[in-house]
Amino acid sequence: MRTLVPLLAASVLATTGLTAACGDSGGSGGSALKIGFIESLTGNYAPLGGEAKKTVELAVDQINTAGGIGGRKIKLITLDDKTAPDQGVLHFNKLKSEKVTAIIGSTFSNVGLAVEPLAERERIPYISLAPADEQVNPIRKYTFVVPAVSSTYAQAMLGYFKAHDITKVAVAYDTKSAYAKAGFGGMQKYAGQYGVQIVKAETYETTASDFSPLFTHVRDSGAQALVAWASGAPGVTLAKQYPSSGLKLPLYMTASQASKLWLDPVGKSAEGVYVQSAIGVVGDYLPDGKLKQAIQEMSGPFEQKYGYQPPQFAMDGYSGVKLLAAAIEKGGTDREKIRDALESLTLVTPCGKYTYTKNDHSGLRPSDISMNQVKDGKLVPTDWSVKQLAETAKAAG
Repeated sequence: MRTLVPLLAASVLATTGLTAACGDSGGSGGSALKIGFIESLTGNYAPLGGEAKKTVELAVDQINTAGGIGGRKIKLITLDDKTAPDQGVLHFNKLKSEKVTAIIGSTFSNVGLAVEPLAERERIPYISLAPADEQVNPIRKYTFVVPAVSSTYAQAMLGYFKAHDITKVAVAYDTKSAYAKAGFGGMQKYAGQYGVQIVKAETYETTASDFSPLFTHVRDSGAQALVAWASGAPGVTLAKQYPSSGLKLPLYMTASQASKLWLDPVGKSAEGVYVQSAIGVVGDYLPDGKLKQAIQEMSGPFEQKYGYQPPQFAMDGYSGVKLLAAAIEKGGTDREKIRDALESLTLVTPCGKYTYTKNDHSGLRPSDISMNQVKDGKLVPTDWSVKQLAETAKAAG
């Protein structure tokens, strides 16, 4: 399915510092900048992709309302990957034929991993909304990731454990999720540096519906905490079953659960669970400054339109558009110049302050991640994170 986000108005204003490219170099021709957007709008990841779509469109509308980029409006071409990698590949080829300037990629890591090699081959800047490490480790020339990658979330988790004298943990992860596998891999890689030992590793698949065997295996492991790397339905099911597991260990979950899409269906079972998130999800707890302002520019209009606070996936979509727009404004519309501009870009967004470099196409650090606890159905930063995020906000200006 293909939909076009309506342009607010056509623009023939003179460009400022931009050069219009054409043909295979990625120019869109005419007054509009064609930007492709591949996202999971149906299938298992539709709830996540739907949130990203809302803020991708919000960011585009804000940019277009303000006059576009150098006087040129963005024309967003949105295609549904149906939570299927092969559909992502199909849609990449459609967008290539449309001669888009750049592509914003799917929230679903498996789709991102399928599309990324094509973006590299065709030399099209690809802004990925998926957190799988493999997209940028090793560095791919044209691929840039928006959410903190799984290994960064792993380091943030381990940093929290070190600060709270948690030295033995059990880890459960989805073997069918690139995000979850990369997260577990990150914990394996960095655990020793933080004085943490993984005393039990338990696997499951995305289709899992009964986690009682997993809980049984963890019970006598000697772990002080259980970390669950999950996304989509398994994250909900595992958390709902946890209170009746008999385990007295605190449950830690990652940013895939930093959303009402997890909080609402889990309900009371979520109380007390620790959940990581991007800094923007808990923006109300930040001191005034450039970072909080960037968050409010997105969260205010979002809440006004949809009636709830923007979740993790919304932060990623909005930040992705802002990063791409800043690169186009800096380098022009030629694909190579966009890529070069991204690689030297520093920008404060609702996800934190990005610093992309030649050797870093993810741009975020563990300090851009908050460790929260569910209290009265809401994500509340721990005291440790409140102090850390205040330092992060200060560094953002």
